[in-house]
Amino acid sequence: MQINCGTDIIEINRIKESIEELGEKFLDRVYTKSEIQYCESKNNAKYQHYAARFAAKEAAFKAVSSLLNDKYSIGWKNIEIVNDENGRPKINFIKTNLQVKDIDISISHCKEYATANVVISY
Repeated sequence: MQINCGTDIIEINRIKESIEELGEKFLDRVYTKSEIQYCESKNNAKYQHYAARFAAKEAAFKAVSSLLNDKYSIGWKNIEIVNDENGRPKINFIKTNLQVKDIDISISHCKEYATANVVISY
């Protein structure tokens, strides 16, 4: 068994500016419909949640990078961050052939930053 990890941190304001500048074009390129619906439901805190999901996707890319033949073989929307019935974040890989046995994710955000850590075993 092999274990890989990935981590990412992002300034929330960078995501907010991208959304304000590019709007739906940015959202549709990076996020799934369920991610957009979830973040939009957070009203004033939506940018923190968008940034946290962005960081989570980046961390997931880093964790699975050694399993990819080509770093462009998966894209933003192949990784979906959802919450389970208890509100804990989890990752769904969409339309990928990744052979991941187990995956764990942790997401956090504050006023200025969002961060995520992903650990996989394969």
